[in-house]
Amino acid sequence: MATDSKTKALQGGEFLIRESAPQDIFIPEEFNEEQRMIAQSAHEFLEQNVWTQLDRIDAMEEGLMPSLLDKAGELGLLGISVPEDLGGFGKDFVTTMLVTEVTGAGHSFSVAIAAHTGIGTLPILYYGNEAQRKKYIPKLATGEWKASYCLTEPSAGSDANSGKTKAVLTEDGKHYIINGQKMWITNGGFADIFTVFAKIVDPKTGKEDDNLSAFIVEKDFGGITLNPEEKKMGIKGSSTRQVFFNDCKVPVENLLSERGNGFKIAVNILNIGRIKLAGAALGGAKAVVDHSVNYANERQQFGRPISSFGAIRQKLADQATYCYVVESATYRCSQDMERAIEDLKAGGADHAQALLKGVEQYAAEAAILKVAGSECLDYVCDEGVQIYGGMGYSAESPVERAYRDSRINRIFEGTNEINRMLTVDMLLKRTMKGQLDLMGPAQAVAADLMGIPDMPEPDESLLGDEKRMVANFKKAVLMVAGGAAQKLGLELAKHQETLMHIADIVIDTYLAESTLLRTLKLAGMKGDAAIAEQIAMTQLYIHDAADRIHKYAKEAVNNFADGDEQRVMLMGAKRFTKATNLNTAELRKAIAKKMIAEGKYPY
Repeated sequence: MATDSKTKALQGGEFLIRESAPQDIFIPEEFNEEQRMIAQSAHEFLEQNVWTQLDRIDAMEEGLMPSLLDKAGELGLLGISVPEDLGGFGKDFVTTMLVTEVTGAGHSFSVAIAAHTGIGTLPILYYGNEAQRKKYIPKLATGEWKASYCLTEPSAGSDANSGKTKAVLTEDGKHYIINGQKMWITNGGFADIFTVFAKIVDPKTGKEDDNLSAFIVEKDFGGITLNPEEKKMGIKGSSTRQVFFNDCKVPVENLLSERGNGFKIAVNILNIGRIKLAGAALGGAKAVVDHSVNYANERQQFGRPISSFGAIRQKLADQATYCYVVESATYRCSQDMERAIEDLKAGGADHAQALLKGVEQYAAEAAILKVAGSECLDYVCDEGVQIYGGMGYSAESPVERAYRDSRINRIFEGTNEINRMLTVDMLLKRTMKGQLDLMGPAQAVAADLMGIPDMPEPDESLLGDEKRMVANFKKAVLMVAGGAAQKLGLELAKHQETLMHIADIVIDTYLAESTLLRTLKLAGMKGDAAIAEQIAMTQLYIHDAADRIHKYAKEAVNNFADGDEQRVMLMGAKRFTKATNLNTAELRKAIAKKMIAEGKYPY
């Protein structure tokens, strides 16, 4: 099974200061038979019900999307993570992520199912009381009721807690009256259940709470009106409406969790949403790679298929490498979360509490993956259009729709800029709470910079050079983040440009190490010769990352340091990103050759 809590997992953020062994992580090649069968069922569902009618879905044919969710519910795809006693399959987090990946290739349908099973269902599943869970979850798990999530407002996007929607308790104390406006509400056009965030106002004093509260609102409560469907760049088949609450009367028993706990609910549900978005984006990216390879094999120019040309092979190889890297990190983190969940349950926490705390511990990694997954998908789609050439710009090609649909993912679940800054903020907060010791190792790196560099013996083992490079990437993070924190203190939060550079170093470091560990574990399972292409992708990504990290580190240091301090840190940036020479053209040829032979993403 994917779930094995016996192995000591890294705590959130500890990847920066602790080494992981390949055997400590989970890799996709370890999916068991049941997980592969569930994934195959999800794939067949897309083949039979979604890919055959994408134009009808994008035209928003009346009733089509809800009917697809009904069919998905009949197969159990809406209840993968729902406990069996509430009508679901009760599968672990890794299995949930696998299904999310597969359905991520479903264009607008993937948005609808992700919203329903994620932000639509999970607030009630994890924060609802027993009565609320029993009333709502079984019908959400089957698709009898469709769900949506009402947080964003015209003046409250990233700053969600500034929302103006209000809830006032009636004189008899039996209902809350909700008034306000929500926008960009996915599934809004057909939802039966809305999780609505509002600030409770004291009817006598008019004083509102500092923090949001959350309410389970049924469409039949009345007082709910909808604007017409939004006209969007992509995901055109996804229902996106503004929702207005005009004296909407909600029973007091539909307050979700405690008063004032809404912001915490929103944050924790978004942590789950971020890593799931990475999984969905990965599924979409792999589908585009398949299209790209097939078209490159079929398209003839100058008397031969364009897949025979080096420029096209380079694009195919880079597409595959990015997918392999994001996949490695996504399932590494998913299993770390699963282990934390199982450990918490063993300590007496119920499933909902364990899942929330387990995921929360890896909030920084979830933000990293949200950025990486969405940017991988955007990159792969852009290169897919380029491989198709003029045909890629035609609505008749599958990559045109993929290109448009991909763009929202860098905005969903918090913009990538917000998630970059959250990555650093969450790591520093864990440090300040004593949950993560970054400052000790950062001081050690700073002291090391003042000494004579060690000349370690060459590591002749598989990917020995890349092991050294990843270890040095971590030192680059500690040097830059530690230096910025020491120099700027609490003012660091205002230096967003510096935070963004630090985040990019952290992201590349996490992805590089995850990929390295996966490939080393694969080598132990199959032998070096059987995974030549995976070794090539690992080398390619880590060596490219070295150049990027040097640039990010240099720019960050120049933002906050000067004089001798700046000079020493710039030397450190160069030292920690030193790479050996590599024939990247040959690596890319080897990666692409296998793709071309198999006509798909084969890794």
